[in-house]
Amino acid sequence: MSYVDRIARLRITLNDTEPPIWRTVDVPLTTSLKGLHEVIQAAMPFEDYHLFDFRMGDRRYAIPVPEFDGPETRDAKSTKLGVIIEKGFREFVYTYDFGDNWQHTVTVEEVTQADPTVPYPHLVGGERRAPPEDVGGTWGFEDFVEAMTKPWHREKKAMLEWYGGPFDPETMDLEAIEAGMSKLAQRRAKGLAGFAKSRQVGR
Repeated sequence: MSYVDRIARLRITLNDTEPPIWRTVDVPLTTSLKGLHEVIQAAMPFEDYHLFDFRMGDRRYAIPVPEFDGPETRDAKSTKLGVIIEKGFREFVYTYDFGDNWQHTVTVEEVTQADPTVPYPHLVGGERRAPPEDVGGTWGFEDFVEAMTKPWHREKKAMLEWYGGPFDPETMDLEAIEAGMSKLAQRRAKGLAGFAKSRQVGR
């Protein structure tokens, strides 16, 4: 499989949320798993405060921490999405923040040719707003949403102060998502331009 100029359409679903919180994104096959972590952070969006890992069968990919991780933990920086797909993994689990334990199911819907007019990564669609950082996992998020959506809830004032404003669980934070995606796409474009320039100099 040639990874250059090909993209994977990924469906990312935050587990144990009802109704489900999900995103669909197009991601180049040349993206590392560390890069895919950054895409998911932008797509939800989260704020990249915490550790993460990907699990595919008995394989774990993360940024290894020498004090805690042994040789069985593979480096997410050096593993490409295309390699994972080529090995037959069409569905895997991404976990962010081992305290709140936000587990996401990532499903490869299709692999296609990239559109040269589209900046990647690219948000295709999604529904509902992701939890705020450090809200306390699934149960904490349920309590938070209840407090924020019921006018006379006894915790509403405290939650508004903690979060910094209102929270609409039914609406994606599209402005923040698009800003995050744009930043990643611009960084990728600069990298591709630099690579192309280095090849020309080397001739």
